Amino acid sequence: MELLECKNLEKSFGNTKVLNNINLTIPRGKIIGLLGKNGTGKTTLIKLINNLLTPTKGTILINGKEIDIESKKIISYLPERTYLDKTMTVKQIIKFFEEFYENFDSKKAKKLLEDLGLNINQKLSKMSKGMQEKVQLVLVMSRKADLYILDEPLGGVDPATRDYILDTILNNFNEGASVIISTHLISDIERILDEVIFIDKGQIILTQDADELRTKENDSIDEIFRRMFKC
Repeated sequence: MELLECKNLEKSFGNTKVLNNINLTIPRGKIIGLLGKNGTGKTTLIKLINNLLTPTKGTILINGKEIDIESKKIISYLPERTYLDKTMTVKQIIKFFEEFYENFDSKKAKKLLEDLGLNINQKLSKMSKGMQEKVQLVLVMSRKADLYILDEPLGGVDPATRDYILDTILNNFNEGASVIISTHLISDIERILDEVIFIDKGQIILTQDADELRTKENDSIDEIFRRMFKC
């Protein structure tokens, strides 16, 4: 049984079709790049998988079952924008996650935050945007989930911290789980990718093993992407 399946998936907002006939299978144990220019449907697809939007047509299956409230127990989602209560300290947020998610590992979260030099007694409102994003990523990766979905996890993070964050992603997801990373910073993440999905104008135009694609095209994923999506 596949971890995630999207079958004939479509999403429209009024007369505008944002996703068109998406057919997608995500296996277990993979780190997958969901790659496309801004406005091509990446975030809409992610929100559909997280049951934050309703498909206009088609179905989404998680572990062979249609998505519902139970799906949230096995999907750990990092949205593009911070959603945490900024009046709380990081320590209070950890406590909240511990009580809300049965699969949350607070010891792991505290260790990762310490490695990043973040003070758990500090209020989120007193942290920079980049620090807030680090906190949110740590919280997401500290859950023992089946599927991790990260929407622009490196957007507000300085280049010096990106390698640590990528290694955090690489080393902290459950065995048998998978990670979907949506980003435009392809050169930064491609070293950890097992597979890539290229999406354009609401349609998937390529799905392939990352090493096979690099060998076939004799180039990096970043350069292949730039050629395919050249303006």
